[in-house]
Amino acid sequence: MVAELERSLRHIEAIIKQKGREILGQYSITPPQFIALQWLFERGDMTIGDLSNRIYLACSTTTDLVDRMEKNKLVMRVKDPKDRRVVRIHLLPEGERIIEEVIYKRRGYLEGVLSDFSEEEIKDLQGKLKRLHDEMKEK
Repeated sequence: MVAELERSLRHIEAIIKQKGREILGQYSITPPQFIALQWLFERGDMTIGDLSNRIYLACSTTTDLVDRMEKNKLVMRVKDPKDRRVVRIHLLPEGERIIEEVIYKRRGYLEGVLSDFSEEEIKDLQGKLKRLHDEMKEK
């Protein structure tokens, strides 16, 4: 039973990733850039080191990623007012707009997939997925 659950979750993740890439194809950003922008959108300004740890890329790779996003006016580097040696990556309005649009389209896709589910089934699924996520965070 656990093997089938793992397989189902892996297949769902692959479909979500593929659909996400299709949506991203409408924008001039790469999947790693989207992931970085999403972290900045959700958590606020971060250092290159913090961002690298979140997106599982080397600092040098993340620096290159940020350079390209800065060139495209999606983010900007800002000095920390408390410690001028620290530079944080700040999400700009264009980066925020892209994140909001992509998330909106992803939610629309999921809404379509769930259209044959009852409200009770959706709430049940949401509750079980939340519990699974909470358990995974703890272990």
